[in-house]
Amino acid sequence: MAYSDVTIVVDERDDLFYTRAALQAHQPGEGRITVQPTPASGSPAALAHDMLYALGKRLAPGLHSPDVWLDSVNAAWLAAAAWGVAMGVRHVVVLRAHLLTLRRIDQLLAWRELTGAQLTLLWQKPPRGLPPVLARAERCISGRDQFEALLAEPGPIPARPPFPPAPPMAGPAAVAVAAGQSPARQPRENRSASLKHGWPAPPCTGALATAQLVQAAPALEIAFEEAAALAALAHPLIAGALSVLAFTRAGLGSLRFTRDLDITGDVCAIKLHGVNHRYCPLHAVPAWARPLLAGARAHHRLTPHPPGDSVFAPVMSAEARHLRAHAGRLPRLGLSQPASALVP
Repeated sequence: MAYSDVTIVVDERDDLFYTRAALQAHQPGEGRITVQPTPASGSPAALAHDMLYALGKRLAPGLHSPDVWLDSVNAAWLAAAAWGVAMGVRHVVVLRAHLLTLRRIDQLLAWRELTGAQLTLLWQKPPRGLPPVLARAERCISGRDQFEALLAEPGPIPARPPFPPAPPMAGPAAVAVAAGQSPARQPRENRSASLKHGWPAPPCTGALATAQLVQAAPALEIAFEEAAALAALAHPLIAGALSVLAFTRAGLGSLRFTRDLDITGDVCAIKLHGVNHRYCPLHAVPAWARPLLAGARAHHRLTPHPPGDSVFAPVMSAEARHLRAHAGRLPRLGLSQPASALVP
């Protein structure tokens, strides 16, 4: 475990200044978030839920919530790590760290190592109570000026999971896809019938290679409120999958075959696959959905899956009941599908 990016801020008098400064420093768009641990929560995944909340994600309430699988510690922290990587979080400040159990401190340190973010813990008790795992941190500060200077620092560049090799793009199609636009029309003698919207693409190639041959179908528009509701979903795979259904109106079954390499590096295009690859259209990804697909892809890459595996496979099992339950909570999008839509 590396501790060079772990800072302990000792505030043994519990000065309100430190809490206020930490809360004001919460700027997710700038890569810095402030986490407020839920006091006296006995849930094993409580701190991961607090992290998700700080990242702007909201768990569905209720005893039969479709987010019940995020009660699992590993699933919750993996979701928090995926969102942290996708959102480019560089610095995490945790309030009242002296109230955390050793187990939750270990979870925070493991999350930091997985995401590469800088971690700052406000220890609002005398430093003699620091556990050994935190006493080894390289930086321990106290004083208002030092804390303000720390919050003003740019955080480290987050660690990224290994990206699979992708074929280089060349020509006007590459420039167009990178800009999120449709490729320019090519001379008639160089175009094939597959350049028309919705026609089958060459089977099994990734999105980048396909974008050189096939024009991406434009994304369907949805209301701002619906896009915001999708962005607040806590699990990256649920948010990513439902966003694809929303802007493509494809069936649930089409998600079963979506691979990592079916999403371009800039998340501007996604390729869907039909049964036996008879119909594999390329779709443009709207700006609001790109962070959600980036979160789904980060989730996939943080687990030991090769690029050829399905990104959304974990939410397609058991007739996709978690996915369907969330779709049912967004009735205006009309994403609920019958069970037969999942049959390959």
